[in-house]
Amino acid sequence: MIRMTRKPSLVSSLAWTLACGHATAEPTTSSTGSSDEGGSTTSVGSSGGTTDAASTTADSSGSDGGTSGEPGACADQQLRALPEDPGARGPWPVGARTIDIDGLTVEVWYPAQPGSERGASEAVYDIREQLPASEQGKISDADNPWQPCGCYRDLAPDLEFGPYPVIVFVHGTASFRTQSLPQVVHWASRGFVVVAADHPGLKLGDLLGSACGAGNVAQDLDGDLERVLAAVQGRGDALAFLGDRLDGTRVGMAGHSAGGAAVASWGDHAAVLVPLAAGGTQAGAALRSTLVMGGTADSVVDYGAQQDGYESSPSPKRLVGIAEGGHLGFSEICSLASAAGDDLLEVATAAGVCGAQFAGLLFQCSPDLIADADAWAIIDYATTAAFEETLQCRDATAAFDAIASRFDGVAEYLSMP
Repeated sequence: MIRMTRKPSLVSSLAWTLACGHATAEPTTSSTGSSDEGGSTTSVGSSGGTTDAASTTADSSGSDGGTSGEPGACADQQLRALPEDPGARGPWPVGARTIDIDGLTVEVWYPAQPGSERGASEAVYDIREQLPASEQGKISDADNPWQPCGCYRDLAPDLEFGPYPVIVFVHGTASFRTQSLPQVVHWASRGFVVVAADHPGLKLGDLLGSACGAGNVAQDLDGDLERVLAAVQGRGDALAFLGDRLDGTRVGMAGHSAGGAAVASWGDHAAVLVPLAAGGTQAGAALRSTLVMGGTADSVVDYGAQQDGYESSPSPKRLVGIAEGGHLGFSEICSLASAAGDDLLEVATAAGVCGAQFAGLLFQCSPDLIADADAWAIIDYATTAAFEETLQCRDATAAFDAIASRFDGVAEYLSMP
């Protein structure tokens, strides 16, 4: 096993505290889609197995995506034919809606009717909305690092197929629900409904606000996730626009940094857990698979924590280490820039956004790190293979066996059945 060690600096030690969500004193605070690296594609077939909290037996025939009764989908699931390569975008255009779940602002990305995107404008998120209200007007439209999405607002969902399994994504410290657009849009294009909330007390606006004198906002990540899962499983009508095409019995969770630590203990509810730059997972009644991912150059959460987390996680499990990957490579934050090329931190600092200096503690962006697009290609490939294996009954063995040869940026790959 590759063992990466670093002596933490004062700054990185403070950032680690913030990333894990344990700060009690002073708060802190891209091109979308995925790009495939060159090389041969790998085959992702299908195999039987347990796929959800109820241990549903999966269809075990065939080798690629299709409708129910054809290879590649669970027995009670209909899917459009999926590319065998888990890094390739799927057959669905991606719709996006902003909903309220018991007071939480939640974004939903979902498989939309093919063709419904024609004539529609691509959705663009305004990062200023994530700042405290007092700070939003300080950044002009011209200087704003707009966040385009490879998705479209309020498209009609594809109700002819499904039901679609669910991925719950949890953002990191001083971040926001759209931080990892390349990944969430990729998953939705391949037949998943993805939900991500702005988490009070953890989100950027709250942490900057506390630095601006607005006071601290309490965190309750477990309570947030309980509310989101209740909606996924049919309580209330926030997700009623998906009709009966949302499968609340097949759930996966992914989280970045503090968000990854938050999902680690949710194995009683999620069949797949994917902590990103966060460590490992704990055993649970529903848990069928863990994928741990980290960057070998992470200065906030040392890569050794990912290796230790992998070792302590229940089997079956996998570890993927990204060579020269930084802490924010699992998000789009480093790629967000103004028209003039200034990054998010530079824009906020120049505009005098209160508390921007604290965000710099977590802002690990450097040309010495692996390029975002190259990191995203690995992340899309590995996470999609892991989610599809359990939640869509597709065999991911060949995809993971090929990952190290497929991507130059894979520093380490381990697995245990």
